[in-house]
Amino acid sequence: MKFFKRDKITPNDDLANKVKKVICTLFGLTKTNLLQVKVINQRIEIYFPFVVNSVWESIQTAVTKSVKGEYHYTKHYNIPIFYAEKKPINNVKNIIAVSSGKGGVGKSASAVNLALALKSQGARVGILDADIYGPSVPIMLGTQNESPQSPDNKMMYPVMAHGLASNSIGYLVKNDHASIWRGPMASKALNQLLSETKWPMLDYLIVDMPPGTGDIQLTMCQQLPLTAAVVVTTPQDIALSDAAKGIAMFDQLNIPVLGIIENMSYFECAHCHQKTAIFSEQGAGKLSEKYALPLLAEVPLDPIIREYADAGRSIIDEQCEHSVSLIYKQAAIDVTRYLCESVEVLPVAANMASSIEVTKLD
Repeated sequence: MKFFKRDKITPNDDLANKVKKVICTLFGLTKTNLLQVKVINQRIEIYFPFVVNSVWESIQTAVTKSVKGEYHYTKHYNIPIFYAEKKPINNVKNIIAVSSGKGGVGKSASAVNLALALKSQGARVGILDADIYGPSVPIMLGTQNESPQSPDNKMMYPVMAHGLASNSIGYLVKNDHASIWRGPMASKALNQLLSETKWPMLDYLIVDMPPGTGDIQLTMCQQLPLTAAVVVTTPQDIALSDAAKGIAMFDQLNIPVLGIIENMSYFECAHCHQKTAIFSEQGAGKLSEKYALPLLAEVPLDPIIREYADAGRSIIDEQCEHSVSLIYKQAAIDVTRYLCESVEVLPVAANMASSIEVTKLD
């Protein structure tokens, strides 16, 4: 019998710690325990707790400058289950609410494009349209004529579009029918959409919340196992005032706000490229300073956003180098990075973790 000699496995912990330090410095991470690095022989394996697809080459370049020798890099994602007040639902690690203090600020477009950006960055993503009275996610995903399937008449399977798992009251109620529901009925409908959907394994479920800070929004926040929230606004004072109320609501409910997205920040002329602040300027910047929250994105007033949304197409996938796509991709990185910094890992998940894996959910 012939025996083959195996290569000796020699983990290099010193180099792994050096690589980890480089990445933490690059992203400004203060909590370093969620980022894990293995160095075995000439292989460097990095386990990210946040998404990094679009900047992966930059990460490799930064690490290469700091280490001697040639190494083969491998990227893995190990998204943790972060803490929420309510018990997590099956297969969904983290639920992020996208909210606005008032309607008409581009909240749903932000929710859809943020979900698409997260998916393009390497995460498994779903989107729940919780805007019971004005569901627009099906139109933006191009699935307005579809409906969830339910083979057992108990659980609904989400509608898949552009790599996202989605569900919405818009799939169940015809477009020309009004949802004339009182708060408790609307809240019950949302709870059914969330709990009776057979979600696939998701790192993030984006929830497009109804605009405002009334009873229905409060009830939804208390019912959903929300991990964190993102607040959407426009630069003018009236929108900022309502956005501040949304921030205050989440603060009172102990739901971390990861940052602010400002829509319609400016209009850029397609010919001379001059930027004009149509709806005032630096409004969300002042709001972010006041509440010590990150300004995740300043999205321009660009017709292409409306064109792709109306057509049910993904600008993130079809025009990945467009300035709008790049803005949302960076926002996706920042949202997941700030989540690691501001929210603790769910204790049960941490207890189930091994030296590398933060959660055994998948």
